[in-house]
Amino acid sequence: MPRAKVLDWLLAEDQPSVRYRTLTELLGRPESDPDVRATKARIPEVGWAAELLARRDPAGWWLRGESLYTPKYVATNWNLLALSDLGATRAIPAVRASAELWMRRSPLKGGGVGGNSKGKGHLCYTGNMARALIRFGYGDDPRVRAALDWLAATAHPKGGWSCWSFGDGPATGRNLDSWEGLSALAACPRPRRSAAMQRAVEAGAEYYLERELHRQGPRYAPWYRFHWPVHYYYDLLVGLDLLTSLGYGSDRRLGFALRLLARKRRPDGRWNLDAVHPDVAGATAEWFRRHPPTPLRLERPGAPSKLLTLTALRVEARVAAGGGA
Repeated sequence: MPRAKVLDWLLAEDQPSVRYRTLTELLGRPESDPDVRATKARIPEVGWAAELLARRDPAGWWLRGESLYTPKYVATNWNLLALSDLGATRAIPAVRASAELWMRRSPLKGGGVGGNSKGKGHLCYTGNMARALIRFGYGDDPRVRAALDWLAATAHPKGGWSCWSFGDGPATGRNLDSWEGLSALAACPRPRRSAAMQRAVEAGAEYYLERELHRQGPRYAPWYRFHWPVHYYYDLLVGLDLLTSLGYGSDRRLGFALRLLARKRRPDGRWNLDAVHPDVAGATAEWFRRHPPTPLRLERPGAPSKLLTLTALRVEARVAAGGGA
């Protein structure tokens, strides 16, 4: 399948979320373009975003109102993260109402968002939430700005974060799985980052690059499979998308991950969805076997994925353009 046909597949009218992101992210169309505007207006009406919104309770939550986080992976938190990937924004009244509910129910000490019932922040939750809210259009909201400040303040002094470090001080450990803080800061445009945020971005990026996005401990097989939704999980496509969005696409230390990306391209120019989370190994896999969650599945594992193909082509375009976003 030539590239033009792959783009035609991504531009199909049945999935306006993918069409909108293809127009803007791969073809460079501005938000003012009539086709972009018309496509964006259809996101809540047709396709995957419309399906997710149709499951939403009129009160603003998904499945049940007592918890916005559980059950995994079908409660409010997970649906809102997916909607942020699908190009939804607070211009959609249902998204705005649910995002406001999410913020009210997840206060972070200091006035931010992404905290638990006692206001304590947790990297996975705070980072994912801040990234999604920025995409929804809340980037200048004081609550989101405070969450970004918290992420910068809790980064490890040498770069990176740890999902398993609790509290409001700097992380005591760091690991590649803990990508969410860096993703939230990456979603904030560079001119809007404070000096502390930018330091955390640069140190965090170096942490990933010096490990070539995958060298940490024994080989962990799920990192080499591509997924969507990613929830709070990491894989090498997550790493590539994040590091190239920050302008590191020309760094030679991305070589291993880029070669993996090339090998996983199908002969027809598309990429498969390898698995749907939870796709885990070791003790975590055993726990999930005993407590199976409900996956949030929009595409079929083992088949060509529009969302992953879009992401992979976006990574390749950044690299070809000289490494930057």
